[in-house]
Amino acid sequence: MTLNSQLLRGTFVAALGGLLFGFDTAVIAGTTSALSAEYHLSPALLGLTVASALWGTILGALLAAIPGDRYGRRDSLMGMAILYVISSAGCALAWNWDSLVFFRFIGGLGIGGSSVLGPMYIAEIAPARWRGRMVGFFQFNVVFGILLAYFSNYRIGLLNLGEWEWRAKLGVAAVPAVLFLILLAFIVRSPRWLVGKGRLDEARDALARIGDDPDFEIREITEAIKAEHLERGDRLFSRKYRLPVFLAITIGMFNQLSGINAILYYLNDIFAQAGFAKVSSDLQAVAVGLANLLFTLIGMAAIDRLGRKPLLLAGSIGTAAAMSGVAAVFFTHRGNQYLVWLLAFYIASFALSQGAVIWVYLSEVFPHSVRARGQSLGSFSHWFMNAVISGLFPLMAAASGAYPFVFFALMMVVQFFVVLTIYPETKGITLERMRERMKIEA
Repeated sequence: MTLNSQLLRGTFVAALGGLLFGFDTAVIAGTTSALSAEYHLSPALLGLTVASALWGTILGALLAAIPGDRYGRRDSLMGMAILYVISSAGCALAWNWDSLVFFRFIGGLGIGGSSVLGPMYIAEIAPARWRGRMVGFFQFNVVFGILLAYFSNYRIGLLNLGEWEWRAKLGVAAVPAVLFLILLAFIVRSPRWLVGKGRLDEARDALARIGDDPDFEIREITEAIKAEHLERGDRLFSRKYRLPVFLAITIGMFNQLSGINAILYYLNDIFAQAGFAKVSSDLQAVAVGLANLLFTLIGMAAIDRLGRKPLLLAGSIGTAAAMSGVAAVFFTHRGNQYLVWLLAFYIASFALSQGAVIWVYLSEVFPHSVRARGQSLGSFSHWFMNAVISGLFPLMAAASGAYPFVFFALMMVVQFFVVLTIYPETKGITLERMRERMKIEA
């Protein structure tokens, strides 16, 4: 299968879910101070406000496999787009704190669902030799969405909107959400899902639009599905799937134990705690977002050449070193001028490794019969740990600005040795032949 316009269009549109994912998760960073003032929030209630979207994300990730398998990856993504629209508009028009938390929870459902369905859809249409970079484009859009959120916060902050500022920051995401919903109608359904449903004519037509040899692809997918047919009643948590289950749980868990989303959500507060003014904090957040984008691009370029495992190992070293430096700044109360550089180095190390790898790896390690459930498991692990850490971070930071960063550095040391000794390499292997690498017995 070679790249063509239909294949690239499907990848681009599905990856727009990643842009909304990134924007909706990071935009809160520019509103935490205003929300605390508006609703008189304690550190615990601020943590709950931020984490409310994440608890919705956990539920969305857990449940995404159900519509994904029943209605297909593309059509289910349309449902996620609708949730994004409702959430953005609702947050902008929130009439009290309870309604704000409710609409952030709704947005979380969309984020969790798209974090499962978007990479899964792209993995199922992508050629094996391009799969890492194409699924990685979802992560690129997550990062681009984060940068857009920071830049949007900065630009809106210059408009002097007063009490309407935080509403504008949260509501502007409705525009790309509507665009995402419209564009989804113009891409093909997943051929692998269509074959699994016995809709072979539709699958052949979809493959003809995105590939070179639809008959060969149909045969290969059909053979793989037949081989897995006896496994459809299998429990995901069975002995034969022990390695991919372990990989899904740990890659999602370590992704958040790095501290990435706690830092992204509270980036402005971290800069403020270090003594930077509001506009300066907004602008420095944009600089960190640019580093995130640049090194995500480098990670995408390298993932199918160097492989998934080397990137994870290198990133573990970089993030551990950067978090140690940030902890030193807060312990000693000196070197604040280096904080933006340390955080940029941290973000670069993360983007080059875990950021580029997680959604690719999750979309690869499970066979077709349990892929949707396995992808949901990994996404659940990611978002559950995210919610816990992001909810506790304000309390931990209020007690001591340094200890959270020490914890994150130690977790990256643990990740290095887990990846080194257990994680298999998956680059260049077709999804139909991945079971051999995952040591899954028939």
